[in-house]
Amino acid sequence: MGLDMNLTADRYLFQFGGVDDKDKIEKINSMFPELPEGSQVKEVTAEIIYWRKANAIHKWFVDNVQEGVDECQKSYVSQKNLQKLLETCKAVLANPSQAETLLPSQNGFFFGGTEYDEWYIKDLERTVEVLENIVPKMETDFREWMFYYQSSW
Repeated sequence: MGLDMNLTADRYLFQFGGVDDKDKIEKINSMFPELPEGSQVKEVTAEIIYWRKANAIHKWFVDNVQEGVDECQKSYVSQKNLQKLLETCKAVLANPSQAETLLPSQNGFFFGGTEYDEWYIKDLERTVEVLENIVPKMETDFREWMFYYQSSW
């Protein structure tokens, strides 16, 4: 039990798209021979990052993406949102004394610790590492992908 969180990227595969999509659909469908004949996998989801009890990052998503509503819903995350999270994490890492102001932790049932300790910093460092590789590519390599945040607790 506890706060589990993930950022995923979903991509719809176009049946009538280019040859690349048709080939991808055929390859993916061949991986699932148990599906009834005529079935097709039409969407794929990739987990970009998984966090466990990173309650400050969860709070950031609730406040900045989910309009303050924390019901474990799947929520679309724009490139602008991810850029803002990246910048916020970098700012805290550059000046940890600003953590409570810029990226405050959040209490919650099984949400983990609320201290601004090495675990908090490690979550931010990992987030920066992943987002630095994703955000600049969202308009090119990832232009056909939709990003979503979801938590469960």
